[in-house]
Amino acid sequence: MNIDRRQLVIGTAGAAVALAVPSFGATVQDEADVHIELHAVPDRIELRAGAPTRVWRYKSRLLRGNAGVLDTSMLAPVIRVRRGQRVRIDLVNGLPESTIIHWHGLHVPEAMDGHPRFAVGPGERYVYDFVVVNRAGSYWFHPHPHGRTGKQVYAGLAGLFLVSDDEEAALGLPSGAQDLPLVIQDRKLDADNQFVYLDGAVGAGDVAEPQRPGRGMMGGGMMGGGMGGGMMGGRVMGGGMGSMMAAMMGVLGDRMLINGSLQAGRTVERRAYRLRLLNASNTRSYKLAWHDGTPLTVIGTDGGLLAAPLQRDYVMLAPAERVDLWVDFGRWAAGSELTLRSLGFEGGIDMGGMMGGGTALADGAAFVVHRFRIGEGAAQASTLPARLTAIPSPEPRLAVNFARPKVFELTMGMMVWGINGAGFDMLGATELETVKLGTQEIWEFRNDGRGSMMGMVMPHSMHVHGLQFRVIERSVSRKFDDDYESIKAGLVDEGWKDTVLVMPGERVRILLRFADYTGLFLYHCHMLEHEDSGLMRNYRVLA
Repeated sequence: MNIDRRQLVIGTAGAAVALAVPSFGATVQDEADVHIELHAVPDRIELRAGAPTRVWRYKSRLLRGNAGVLDTSMLAPVIRVRRGQRVRIDLVNGLPESTIIHWHGLHVPEAMDGHPRFAVGPGERYVYDFVVVNRAGSYWFHPHPHGRTGKQVYAGLAGLFLVSDDEEAALGLPSGAQDLPLVIQDRKLDADNQFVYLDGAVGAGDVAEPQRPGRGMMGGGMMGGGMGGGMMGGRVMGGGMGSMMAAMMGVLGDRMLINGSLQAGRTVERRAYRLRLLNASNTRSYKLAWHDGTPLTVIGTDGGLLAAPLQRDYVMLAPAERVDLWVDFGRWAAGSELTLRSLGFEGGIDMGGMMGGGTALADGAAFVVHRFRIGEGAAQASTLPARLTAIPSPEPRLAVNFARPKVFELTMGMMVWGINGAGFDMLGATELETVKLGTQEIWEFRNDGRGSMMGMVMPHSMHVHGLQFRVIERSVSRKFDDDYESIKAGLVDEGWKDTVLVMPGERVRILLRFADYTGLFLYHCHMLEHEDSGLMRNYRVLA
């Protein structure tokens, strides 16, 4: 069922709100198992000594549900629900511009997915009402207005949405304080402690309102009709060439935030922990490893637990990807320190220092992400199950296009990104982008620069809304072998994914099954400045 924004009754923040009754669910007047209000507002936090830092954040209230549903101890709340629960979430927009929330990785109907055509203006409210059908896993949520996603996430609007179920609970994995979310973000701060994004500090005055939902920016022509679509959704950002290039290539910072804090580390007990790592950075990829060379034990990715634990010397984590690690801190001596680092790698986004004015930490540089201080006391023994869950092997031959996979070329024109040469069209989807409910397809993301200006090529983190997929094949052109060699051992493709890193010169094939809902959904690069400047398209699911 296709649902237009006009079919939803959306009122002011203080008004009673009703949801039109689409075919997928009941009205919001019926009781949900969990009811939360998320109020997106400007705020200030004490990030470091000196002036408070201006941020945008979700202030949250739990209206229905047990106390463990909502954790407000971080910059953005952590929401914990169970599979099968019905969830109502009221988004109240207290920002000076339009916004909407995307539930990243969740299988929800099109009106609940956060498509930019549903964005609400200042003072308006949007009601989400859906049943959690996903398997247990680490999902997340963030804004998705067209042309403004990068800025709004950078300002602080990104939180975890954690799903549990009976199967996971039976495994006895670390829980409570030992189930530790780690939201990783890089930021650039000015001398006044403000986040610097493209043309200035976040929150330093009102910003121009982007185009309202409709058929619009970069409207289906070659790369959006050249420069006609403008940078960042119709507004050419100021700040000179460096700022314009950053708007195209991606914003990099020089400080690491963990859970919205500059805190450099934490003390942990000598026992097993589950670390839920989310890369919520706008552009930066991480090559994660323990400083002493101990292998990382991976138990989950974007779509939940792996079939069995696996070990990697390092793990690549691109923007929007998640990885769950199991670590037994009892292996290290009391009082010692274990450091999580990002190792150096080749092929990242740098462009000669133009990102963020030339002072940002280069993409692919080595640096410390977080430190864990091992507490005192005796080590508590723990065992990780050898099997975690059943994940069927992918069967590409069941794809309706097995003989002819669909190719999506990641392209760049004159300062605009696109897919197969076309930028974002708010309501459009081509024949290639039209699929049938209940079928499987093979898609190939091709990142070899053949369709780009001067053959320019850089990494992309490709995300498909509304489902999880399986990575079934990777190949890279010989020209990029050396760059690829520096990252390939850290790719975790064994589980269910909703986001996949596509390196320069690489072709990645994924197997998708369109099983849940009809409607219009997005696929795009999750390096958010790429998305905002055109590397995003719709796909349409027909009954």
